[in-house]
This record gives sequence, structure tokens and C-alpha cells, in this order.
Amino acid sequence: MTTTVINKERSGAVVKIDATEMETKTLNTRLRELVAGGDDKIRIINVCGQRYIGTDLNKPVDIEIIGTPGNDLGSFMDGPQITVKGNAQDGCGNTMNSGNIIVHGHAGDVLGLAARGGTIFIRDGVGYRCGIHMKEYGEQKPTLVIGGPAQDFLGEYMAGGTLIVLGLDLKKGEGHKAKYIGTGMHAGIIYLRGTVDKYQLGKEVGAAELTEEDKLTLERYVHEYSDHFGTDAGKILDAQFIKLFPLYLRPYGTLYAP
Repeated sequence: MTTTVINKERSGAVVKIDATEMETKTLNTRLRELVAGGDDKIRIINVCGQRYIGTDLNKPVDIEIIGTPGNDLGSFMDGPQITVKGNAQDGCGNTMNSGNIIVHGHAGDVLGLAARGGTIFIRDGVGYRCGIHMKEYGEQKPTLVIGGPAQDFLGEYMAGGTLIVLGLDLKKGEGHKAKYIGTGMHAGIIYLRGTVDKYQLGKEVGAAELTEEDKLTLERYVHEYSDHFGTDAGKILDAQFIKLFPLYLRPYGTLYAP
């Protein structure tokens, strides 16, 4: 295990962890020790599949990851900002409460599972069931911004929050491919850049044109996405967006009724 301090002064120093051949438990123990000791800028290099990085951290620390972290990156976290210079695997942001996750690559399945707050930015595409069971309470409203396409069951059982899929990899005139979008959705909003056919939507979902408030929301998050990844926000926004919303508050409320 290698840990070095980059910069001579402790205040504002970047602490580096070399995760080469480091087991998941060892890496996370070291990370927690550093955060508990007051370090607020940590760079982890040579990450290769270690899971649970950043789990349950509750301080506003900046963590940069070089490599590919394993499942459940940033799960249950409350305050940190995690930047991944690579791809992320499944369960990124699982039940996160606040903070930011920024992935300079693609992410796997169940992104933002049951997220309760915070923001997640994925530069490229994502897998299946992203945004499943997202929820909100009061001012706690999670937001997922996905630069590429998403796969089936996007926003499944959404109970709150905002899900934005930009589909930047889609060719001109090509629509989104995901099916069963918003199945079981009963709160929250999904914004899709581009087109989607009605058969691709869950029966609980309606589609509408954007309001002025919707446009302001998109402008805010698309500009933030572009700041992270160096894209042209104006060009992204100069396209058709569709707003998807739940038709029913309790779509399965009578399922077990006599």
C-alpha cells in the first residue's frame, strides 16, 4: 500500500493512494482513515474493480479516481464529490443522499438506485434500470444526467427526482432504443433529448412539451454537464427534448385490493 502527500503544506494538500493490487476492504479502510484525519483532497490511482469506494462518507471531500471502480461507488454517501477518470460499474450512487459523482466514461446498470439526493453526471452511456426507485423528500431531489444512451427500464418505479438522457451518441434522426421507460413511475421527471415512440414507454407514463421551468432546469444541468466534460451546451440544448411524467400517483395501488 502506498500513500503519499502531494504538496508540502497539509492544508489543501492532495493525498495520493496507489490502489495497485489493493483489496477492497484495505482501500476503503485507508480512505476512511484519511477523511477522518481531516484530508479533503484524495487521489486514488490504479483502481481496478475495488468496490464500495466512498460508501457512507459524510464530509465534503474531493476524491479523484483514476481507473475503473467496482460496484456501488459512492453508495449512501452524504456530501463528497467523486470524479472518475474512467468508467464506473453497476450501482453507482446507490442510495446516495447528497454530493456529486462525475464519471468521465460510461456506467453500468442500476445507476442511482434509490438515490435520495445529490447529482450524478455520466459522460457517455449507461446500462439497464438506471434511476430505478429514485425518490425525493422536501428539498432533497436527486438528479442524473447521462450523456449517451440508456438501456431498457430507464426510470423504473421512479418516485422522485430528475433524470436527463442526452443521447449524444445517437445519429441524426435516430431515436432512443430503450424500452419500458418509466415502468411503474409515480413521481419525478424524465427528460429525453431526441425522439422516442409511445410503445417504448411504460403504461404509467405520459409525454409533454417543455414548459419554461423545464427549459431552465435543462439549461442548468446541461451547462453543468458541459463544464465537466468540455462539450458545447448551446449545441446540446439546440435540439428537441421530450418531457416524460407519471400519469398516476399510485399505479399499483389496487393491485392487491379485494
